[in-house]
Amino acid sequence: MELQSTITCPMCNHAATETMAVDACRYVYDCRCCGYQMKPIRGKCCVFCSYGSMPCPPIQKERAAH
Repeated sequence: MELQSTITCPMCNHAATETMAVDACRYVYDCRCCGYQMKPIRGKCCVFCSYGSMPCPPIQKERAAH
């Protein structure tokens, strides 16, 4: 399971690598560059699944089970 994901801001394109929690989704993330508050895109569970290079651990675990 990958615990690092690089979140890219849709407003300013700033990228930051973050460590994800293994047992929870993150619903809000503030861009470190422009301050834009990212929230999940409709149909996605969290900001990592919406804007990250890797989906959140709960989704990774779900995909591995299939």
